[in-house]
Amino acid sequence: MLQIKEAFDAVGVSCSPEMARQLEQYMEGVLSWNEKVNLTAITDRDEFIIKHLLDSVLCCGFPEYQSANKIIDVGTGGGFPGVPLAVVSPEKQFILMDSLKKRLNIIDELTSSIGIRNVSTVHARAEELARNKAHREKYDLCVSRAVANLATLSEYCLPFIRQGGYLFAYKGPDAEEEIDQAKKAIFLLGGQLERVESAPLNRYGLDHRILFIKKIRNTPAKYPRKAGTPSKDPLK
Repeated sequence: MLQIKEAFDAVGVSCSPEMARQLEQYMEGVLSWNEKVNLTAITDRDEFIIKHLLDSVLCCGFPEYQSANKIIDVGTGGGFPGVPLAVVSPEKQFILMDSLKKRLNIIDELTSSIGIRNVSTVHARAEELARNKAHREKYDLCVSRAVANLATLSEYCLPFIRQGGYLFAYKGPDAEEEIDQAKKAIFLLGGQLERVESAPLNRYGLDHRILFIKKIRNTPAKYPRKAGTPSKDPLK
């Protein structure tokens, strides 16, 4: 049976006993709630640790993450990667956005009961929230995993990021194909793919990538397009 602290240490992510306790409690809470509300298809404990907890925090060692203070998780689902990142980075502020209120209510209840104080949730669609002046181009970093293809994801996420900030897109080993299809969208939205990093999870049988997209200029006012359009008609 995997132990959270040891697993985090093995991939180079610092995790105190208190952090490990919070992560364990959050995992238990998600799995308990999952019997009533669909939060995750992963119900095996060790698989949960690898695919949700470890995978979420693999960006922690990069300087672009370490220098970010205000972070938004777009399409957080069951709270990933936002909650695990918040646990291991208590000095940072995290906004978790999702279009399903039930999920966010559960995240609020769990984080409050566990004592995770640097997480706030927002119920919205990305296309609408990104037009809100309180959120548009206000974030140092946007993180997102398993939400959409890269062209669509860029339209959801890049409008939230300030100039000089980053989008970290969590992708699988076939990321190159998505990158080729999304190059124009990234450019139109004010971004630039800076590099692709392999996530060190090979020992656990996972081959994941983190795409580093830098916001090099402001997103034109016409983006994002109206709700539903980015997924139905990705920028090409």
